Amino acid sequence: MTCLIRPWGHLHYRLDGLPDAPAVVWAASLGLDLRMWDGVVARMPGWRHVRFDMRGHGLSSTPADPWDVTDLADDAAALLDHLAIGRAVVAGCSVGGMIAMGAGLAHPARTRALILSNTAPRIGTADLWKARIATVRAEGMAAIAGAVMERWFAPGFRGSDAAKPWETMLLRCDPAGYAGTCAALARADFRAEIGQIGCPALLIAGGHDLATPPDLVAQAAAMIRRSTLVTLPASGHIPAIDAPKATALAVAAFLKGLQDE
Repeated sequence: MTCLIRPWGHLHYRLDGLPDAPAVVWAASLGLDLRMWDGVVARMPGWRHVRFDMRGHGLSSTPADPWDVTDLADDAAALLDHLAIGRAVVAGCSVGGMIAMGAGLAHPARTRALILSNTAPRIGTADLWKARIATVRAEGMAAIAGAVMERWFAPGFRGSDAAKPWETMLLRCDPAGYAGTCAALARADFRAEIGQIGCPALLIAGGHDLATPPDLVAQAAAMIRRSTLVTLPASGHIPAIDAPKATALAVAAFLKGLQDE
C-alpha cells in the first residue's frame, strides 16, 4: 500500500495500468473508497490509473481541522506532483465530481479533461447536509445506510447480493470523515465558476439517480462549454458500481476522442 504524506495526515492511493500511458485520476463518492472504480479501471487497460481515498475515507487519515472540496482538489494536484505527472484527466463521482471540478478550476494547466459522473456544481442544501451530520454524529453510520442505499442504486441492483459489500463499506466509513465531507459539501458551490472550465468534460447521469437526477446533471453540462452528456438509463447515482461496463464504454469513447485530437 502506498500513501502520500500531506500537512493534514496521509493520503492513501493506488496505481494501476501502464506506467508510461496517459493518466486518469479517479476520485470516489461520499462514503466509499477507491475500490468503487474497480469495475471501470479493469475495463480500461490502456491508461495509467491513479486512485486515491479522500480525507476521512478508506485508508486515508481523518484531519483534525475542517476541510473544503477545494482542499480535496489540492490533494489530487499534490498527488500528481508526487507522481511526477504533469497533466491528467481528472474523474470523479458525486463529491468526487466536485473534486474534479475544483481541480479543473484551480489547476487548469494540470487538467487535460474532466469526467464528471453524477454530480453538479451544487449538491443538496446546507440544511440537508447539516441534518445528515447531526444524525451520523448522534447515531452512527447505520442510521443513514438505508436511505443512502436508496439514493445510490436503482431498485434492481439495490435488492441484489451485489449491493451488500457496498453497504458494508458505507457502514465502515469513519463517521468523523463522513461528517467532515458532508460539511465540505454544505459549503461547496461552483455555480458561479463552472462556466470558466475550458477543458473537455464528459458528464454522466443515471436514469435512477435520486441524489443528482439527470436534469441536474444536464444543467451542469449546459454550463460547461466543451461538454458531452451521457445518460445511463438503468443506472443510479454510482454507475461505476451498478453499470461498470456502460460507464467504461462511455469513458473510453470520450478518452479516445481526446487522443484523436
